[in-house]
Amino acid sequence: MRLRTLLTFCLFNVLSSPLHPVFGAEVNLLSGGSCLQCHAAKRAGFSAAHAFASNDCVGCHAGDDQAITEDGAHHGLIAFPGNLNNAGRACGTCHAERVASVDENLMHSGKGIVDVTRRLLDGSAGPDESVNFQSLGHGVADSMLRKLCASCHLGQPKTEHQLDVMRDRGGGCLACHINDYPEGAHPSLTTQVSDARCFGCHSRSGRISLSYTGLAEVEAPDGGARLRLPDGRHVEQNAADVHYLAGMACIDCHTSVGLMGAAADADHQRQAVDIACLDCHGNRHRNVGLLDWPFELNNMKKHISFAANEKTSFLVTGKYGTPLWNIELRSDGAWLHTKNSGRTLKVPGLDPVSHSEDSDHERLECVACHSQWAPQCFGCHMEYDADGSQWDHVEREMTVGRWNERRSNVRNELGTLGVNQDNRIELFVPGMVMTAAHPDWQGEKFLRIFAPLSPHTTGASRTCESCHRSSVALGLGQGEITERAGELHFQPANDSLQDGLPGDAWTNLERSLGGDTPVPGHRPLSREEMEAVLEAVLP
Repeated sequence: MRLRTLLTFCLFNVLSSPLHPVFGAEVNLLSGGSCLQCHAAKRAGFSAAHAFASNDCVGCHAGDDQAITEDGAHHGLIAFPGNLNNAGRACGTCHAERVASVDENLMHSGKGIVDVTRRLLDGSAGPDESVNFQSLGHGVADSMLRKLCASCHLGQPKTEHQLDVMRDRGGGCLACHINDYPEGAHPSLTTQVSDARCFGCHSRSGRISLSYTGLAEVEAPDGGARLRLPDGRHVEQNAADVHYLAGMACIDCHTSVGLMGAAADADHQRQAVDIACLDCHGNRHRNVGLLDWPFELNNMKKHISFAANEKTSFLVTGKYGTPLWNIELRSDGAWLHTKNSGRTLKVPGLDPVSHSEDSDHERLECVACHSQWAPQCFGCHMEYDADGSQWDHVEREMTVGRWNERRSNVRNELGTLGVNQDNRIELFVPGMVMTAAHPDWQGEKFLRIFAPLSPHTTGASRTCESCHRSSVALGLGQGEITERAGELHFQPANDSLQDGLPGDAWTNLERSLGGDTPVPGHRPLSREEMEAVLEAVLP
């Protein structure tokens, strides 16, 4: 009798324990419910800001934390909360405004890419509401975007609990805010975004993530060993950006407003960027304090990593007035506190001798002089194979039709100078010098388009000769400029292509050929501007 009573008592204690999914459901509701019976390790690993979620699995993942079976607990489960198809319900509970701005963001809509590609290949971008990755049809431009471009947007869903620096695309909020998937803990969900989170998309197109670290993509070598990326691309070591060498991450410069906020109102990527060189190195804007801090950015105050009070002043960006909360203004100058590594770096101001306010250089953007090199490709051929098949990044499956691409004449050197929409001199590179073929066309289309680029290869200023004695800098391509009887003449080093310009040129002396850009307001130098550059007396 005593043995039976003892066994009954023990069995009751086991069944009513918080560890038992049947009788312990009420207790478990306060500590993760039945989810943690199987996923106990996932209670650890949260960053401080999301520590509350360690006891509330369903808050993000949905499902049923009071179910007593696996199928019941997983009913309605969101395996990847933060994908943009569920971010409003998962992340938007606390971050509604941020989720809304990301949903309209260029990194999701791809508005600029769609606009330019359609105008160049189809002749028209179409209705404004259709200029996005989410509205792609099956025309010539849209088929190219589906097969080659649409992987790089935040709406691509994340489907695996792992990270791949080279190939990761999409994932909505997860694309940036998860840096690892530890086996014995939950991902931390952090604002300390690593450069690896940028690499998957930004090592393509402008190659910024590559260039920043000093890696230059090159054509496949005929012989000899070169570095290769995991996706097979050949690269070589070139000069890295001084900010990278100092230990700075992408987010040490790029603000949340530029990445997730103001970009919602931008038509093209460059319009969304919040930060400028002079915001740190020569800021003359009105500073802000904690009392007049922008209300909508109040949550940024908690990230300040140095002592601050009501008398502390903060620099702001010139474009959107975003407080640069990681820059401390001391009596001996400005000091940058890196957001990920915790390092403190002195911010050098402009050298008054090298940056004197002379009228001859007042139109120059910083990148025109301080970019050490830029990735450039002067030969691209695209051809559509209607009988082939290729992965469709919208349908997320193999579909009929394939775009084959070949490239040639790749260079990693100083680029061309041009004029931006603000009438300032900036660095331009070939966006495409391309022939394209499609069965719907009578013949091939030839495109010569140059676009401004901040290549993120910042270093010491280029030499005076590299601008004032260079046909490449003027946009004429490689060759020799001479003066005869007071007239300029140019002998190109490269053969002319279909449009009559040398293969590596953007324009000619008369500006009668070339000069196309993807954004209105950009242009190559005029003959008068070229003459002024060449006439400069060098020290």
